[in-house]
Formats: sequence, C-alpha cells, structure tokens
Amino acid sequence: MKRKQPLPIDLLERMAAALKVLAHPHRLKIVELLEDEKEASVSLIHERLHLAQAMTSQHLGHMKRVGLLASTRKGKEVWYRIADNRALTILDCIRKKQEAVR
Repeated sequence: MKRKQPLPIDLLERMAAALKVLAHPHRLKIVELLEDEKEASVSLIHERLHLAQAMTSQHLGHMKRVGLLASTRKGKEVWYRIADNRALTILDCIRKKQEAVR
C-alpha cells in the first residue's frame, strides 16, 4: 500500500478553523442558500433563514474571517458569496451520508 504524504500543519490549522465555523446548522444553511443563489445580501439571507439580522451578520462575519465567504458592497447592502468551495464539499458529504441512511 502506497504511503500518503503527510498534510502540512498550516493547511490542517486552516481546515480545522473552517470546520469549527461550519459546525453550526445556521452556517451550513447559509452555505446551502449561497450554493443555490450564488450571491445573496445580508437581508435576503436573514429573511430566508428566519434569523435576526444581527445574528445573521455574526454568522457571516465568522465565515468570512476564515475565508469561506467573500463579500461585496453594493450601495448600502453587503452581498456574500462562497469563496472556498470546500464549504460545498462539506455540504455534499452531509448529503451523501443522508442518502446512505435512507
């Protein structure tokens, strides 16, 4: 059996930080929404998830700080999009696991 190369610690640290942030149901719902919408304003995300605007902004801020999301200001609104496709990979793993349980 071929031995796998060890992963660099800096990569593992970044991935651990991203996984910690994604380990929240509302944040996973944000990824799911952005997967469909490609880009969404804070207002749209807050309406779709039925969360308080302040809570929505906190979740988005955490996700942006670890590089999962990127944002653009359009007038008075901030729009978010997925910046790291590994967030989608995590969502796909959850879906595959759910399908296997059925």
